[in-house]
Amino acid sequence: MSHTDFFTLSTPREGLIPITRVVQAFVDKSGIRDGICVVFTPHTTSAVTINENADPDVRDDLILGLDAAFPDRPEFVHMEGNSHAHLKSSCVGASETVIIEDGKLLLGTWQGLYFCEFDGPRTRKCYVKILEG
Repeated sequence: MSHTDFFTLSTPREGLIPITRVVQAFVDKSGIRDGICVVFTPHTTSAVTINENADPDVRDDLILGLDAAFPDRPEFVHMEGNSHAHLKSSCVGASETVIIEDGKLLLGTWQGLYFCEFDGPRTRKCYVKILEG
C-alpha cells in the first residue's frame, strides 16, 4: 500500500522552513504504521533536508555556510541569475527518506525536516510519498 500527496508553501527569499509537523500529518492521514516516507521537491532552486530542530540559529548558520560555499558570482552565465541557488539545491538534494515506525517519523531527538528555499520568495510544492512495508 502507498499514499502520495503534496502541500504548497509560500517561502521567503531564502531560508529553511520546518515541515516535520506537516509531513507527520500526512503519515497520520495515510494510516500506515510501518514503512518509509519520501519527501521531494520538484524545484531546481529548493531542497529538502534533515537537520537540528532544537536551536533555530542552526538554520541561519546553514544558510550562511551555503552562501559562503556557493556565492552569487559575476562569472555565472545562466540568464535567470540564480546559478548559486541551483548549486545549493544540487548540494543539499531534492529529497529525504525517513523510516516510519508505529505511525511516527523515526527522527532523532534533535532532528527535523526542512524545506530549503534558495531563490524566493515563491509558492512551492512539496510531495510526500508514504510506502507501507
